[in-house]
Amino acid sequence: MKTTPITTPIDLFASALQFRPDGDVRAAERQMASSDSGAWQIATFHVETDADVHADHWEMHPEAEEAVCCLTGGVRLYFRATTPGGAEDMVRLQPGTAVIVPRGRWHRLELNAPSDLMSITLRRGTRLEKRTDTH
Repeated sequence: MKTTPITTPIDLFASALQFRPDGDVRAAERQMASSDSGAWQIATFHVETDADVHADHWEMHPEAEEAVCCLTGGVRLYFRATTPGGAEDMVRLQPGTAVIVPRGRWHRLELNAPSDLMSITLRRGTRLEKRTDTH
């Protein structure tokens, strides 16, 4: 993996920051699927449409909680029902707000407007599952 020198500005919309167990912090390619690096990832995204946030998929992180942060715009974060036939829970995020997604909880996003988002989590074991309950 490529390491970026500390003295070089890092474009957070093009790279992720990885915080490694040994204390190293590196700029690296964003990992949206499972990663075996053992590093926590901070990734920032500019998103224009629901397709940009994979609204048609559920996502789950079994190894850690995830902070989902809305920097600009607005999103709705949905939690999959925990019982068959149950309702999804929804949290609205406005600019400057965040929600902590519990470890192992299936979730997805939908946009209210084009947005800048940040996610912070340990990607190891991350799973994506196609929604079968689309509107």
